[in-house]
Amino acid sequence: MPWGILEDTHMDHVPGTIILADQSDVPEEYRDISRDLLKHGTGKHSHIILSPQPTDSPNDPLNWPTWRKDVILVIVGLSAGVVGAYGPMLSPGFVEISAALNITVNMLSQATAWVVLMIGLSLFIFNPLAKKVGRRPVYILSSIIMLSGSIWGALAKDYSSFLGSRIWSGLGMAPYEVLVQCTIADTYYVHQRATRIAIWNMFLLCGISGGALIAGYIIQDQGWQWTLIWCAILFGILLPLVILFVPETAYRRKSLEQQLAAKGVTVRDAKSETSEKKEAPYEQDESAKAEAVETGVVTERKDSYLRSLRPWSGIYTDTPLWKIFLRPMVVFFYPAVLWGFLLYGITLSWIVVFSVVNAVIFTAPPYNFSVSETGLISLSPFILTLIGEVISGPMNDWICMYLAKKNRGIYEPEFRLPPIIISCLVGIVGFFGFGATVHFQTHWTGPVLCFGLANMSLALSNASVFGYIIDSHKELSEEAFVAINARNLLTFGLTYFINDWLAKDGPLKVFNVLGGVFVIVNAFTIPLWIFGKRIRSYIARNKTLHAFMHEDQKD
Repeated sequence: MPWGILEDTHMDHVPGTIILADQSDVPEEYRDISRDLLKHGTGKHSHIILSPQPTDSPNDPLNWPTWRKDVILVIVGLSAGVVGAYGPMLSPGFVEISAALNITVNMLSQATAWVVLMIGLSLFIFNPLAKKVGRRPVYILSSIIMLSGSIWGALAKDYSSFLGSRIWSGLGMAPYEVLVQCTIADTYYVHQRATRIAIWNMFLLCGISGGALIAGYIIQDQGWQWTLIWCAILFGILLPLVILFVPETAYRRKSLEQQLAAKGVTVRDAKSETSEKKEAPYEQDESAKAEAVETGVVTERKDSYLRSLRPWSGIYTDTPLWKIFLRPMVVFFYPAVLWGFLLYGITLSWIVVFSVVNAVIFTAPPYNFSVSETGLISLSPFILTLIGEVISGPMNDWICMYLAKKNRGIYEPEFRLPPIIISCLVGIVGFFGFGATVHFQTHWTGPVLCFGLANMSLALSNASVFGYIIDSHKELSEEAFVAINARNLLTFGLTYFINDWLAKDGPLKVFNVLGGVFVIVNAFTIPLWIFGKRIRSYIARNKTLHAFMHEDQKD
């Protein structure tokens, strides 16, 4: 195996490894089914074999008109954007808010830490619920919690009440950290997902960076309570939209073999001679007819709009709740997921530190920023993260295809890892540079630029982290994302004491430590590059582990 990747000696085909030279456009899971039995896209995508393969039911979310799917994405995406803003939006006014509540800045930063902790814990509650009873009831409950939490926070008269509102809101923020990705997977085909995930990321990014930017002016001109009042107004608008236009997207879809067997169609091997009659492209007409194209048999009636408004519509998996609850904990210890948790989790946690300390640093001499000017600092991470997002995906795909070509057409998930070198270098400048520029009191452009570069490093590494995990453990990607988002527990620990640490040791020492840990975690990519293929093989060969993690996986 070239470039230091160790070859596996136990399996002919290690999960994740793909021989590109031998691949057609038939998805791997449909290789044993004759091509003429598979449904295709329409229009310019008529050459694409749909994955997953939709059923003939008009109630299958894959069969819904594209405009309906996009409406759902916009509503949950906007909700995710407000949720993204909710945590860091108060950071420009930390000094002012702490004075109003008669507490220290460190106590106020601890309130943020409790929000982060609540998000991390509640992920393990809402993920099993969403898999068991569907996405819709969890979205509705989350929006209700966020609306009530925003109103509560705006009316809080003391720190205890304020802290209670933040913890309650943290419970409602969790679903938008994971569920939007699940909704995209529920409703869109594989070839449509990348663009929609980018749209969701854009909503979240605008919320996280833009929230503090706008909140600085709100706090300065209207008072800090109005940041929460505006959130309440937005959720007051979004909650009815979720209830009226976000139906259940979870669906118990039978395997393609079961669908064909139910229609009396014999599944032929993909290598057999194909039918002379080529199947017409699969049309997603907006009336969503309930007739099967091949048989003309009505499979089930199309649900009425009123029926789609049901807050709960059934059970979507027979897997016990305890098993769904435990799977993210088990997958956490898969080396690829543990690496993703450390790299993504530590980088993001370190970035959260900026939002906690910026008000303390930039409202004091020599910068003496106003609250609104402190909010404007978020322009730097906003712009540089956008650039990083635009660059990272195409760059990562190009490197993967280049390495696969040099490797005689064999693609390995480890080919996702080399761009980590670039994100690591950018992060080094960001973290070490921020501490140095603040310590030596350079012009404000120095620390502001470094703040943006630290955020850019995360944007650059995301394509590698999530791409590698999805390619290595595709069927467990949802559980893996829950495990990775447990990084909120790490963020809680850091934000709880960061301002005390900053006051004691100063920004140079603090950010040198953070930068050093960042470098060490990035260095873990090297053993993963070397041993990654053998690790994938070992996990695939462990029958006990496979039975526990994959039983009822496709329910």
